[in-house]
Amino acid sequence: MFVRKIGIDLGTTNTVVFVPGRGFIIDEPTIVALTLPENSVLAVGKEAKEMIGRTPGDIVAYRPLKDGVVADYYITRAMLKYFSQKAVGRWNIFKPDLVISAPAGITTTEKRAIINAALEAGAKNAYIVREPLLAALGAGITINSSSGNMIVNIGGGTSEVAVISLGGIVCWSSLRTAGNHFDAAIIDYVKKKYSVSIGEQTAEAAKIAVGTAIPTKTKVEFQIRGRDLISGLPKDLTISSNEIAEALNPLLMDIAASIQSVFNETPPELVADVMEKGIILSGGSAGLRNIGEFFKRLLGVPAYVAEESILCVAKGSGIILEHLDVYKRTLLSKK
Repeated sequence: MFVRKIGIDLGTTNTVVFVPGRGFIIDEPTIVALTLPENSVLAVGKEAKEMIGRTPGDIVAYRPLKDGVVADYYITRAMLKYFSQKAVGRWNIFKPDLVISAPAGITTTEKRAIINAALEAGAKNAYIVREPLLAALGAGITINSSSGNMIVNIGGGTSEVAVISLGGIVCWSSLRTAGNHFDAAIIDYVKKKYSVSIGEQTAEAAKIAVGTAIPTKTKVEFQIRGRDLISGLPKDLTISSNEIAEALNPLLMDIAASIQSVFNETPPELVADVMEKGIILSGGSAGLRNIGEFFKRLLGVPAYVAEESILCVAKGSGIILEHLDVYKRTLLSKK
């Protein structure tokens, strides 16, 4: 079957690729391994992630997106080429149309950079859609309704809060506090409390295994291994779910403050709609245990995690691809 349309959730941490009729066919880290000094691409995705913290000096693992936007144009182009070729297969004779996600606050220059990278990677057309709209579609929200909905998309590099009504974003806020920063906070916490240095992958594993947004009566523990900063030797230690809640609390408070600031800018009628329906949480980091309860306690508004929250943006791109002609006139920015 020839592939003519591809949806790409181009995230800071992970890239998910959707093809109509086949579903989600790729879910890999947004990482590229380069050889120095030539800067030639050695590996992309899962293979590149496995190299983090384990590479010799002449190989570097690099994230081409920083806080949701293109930090390195040429590496982003190579990565888009890799993912689109993997999606269409070697013998596809058509250049596909790409729908690519982008942060709500993307500038015209940044948008142009992604479109050009996609076209040079082999796309026929490239369309950019803002992530909160895609996340809302993927979470099952009827975005064309006059009723207001709030979506909080907590990704790897950024968290975006948006109120959506009549197919558009009424008001929004974006902050650089998300999954990668959660990992960094855990690394920092372990370093300060135990004088042990741990890597990104260890911090992420602990967050996924026992991470929670609020302390619980029954603590869950996780064994981690790092380097003792005093002796320089390897050291095993146990970290609890409540310690991770303590480490992440300042960052979650920042996201809550961002939600509050969007409420302050939202018309009263739409605020009433959100109070009635609740806040919808999407993105990979919305999978943190008890995160909905954390925001409910702090803001006094119900908060619900969308089904398969990590896939909401990619699902939204799939919905747009299946109704491309309809959405072309409203949501899509085309070259």
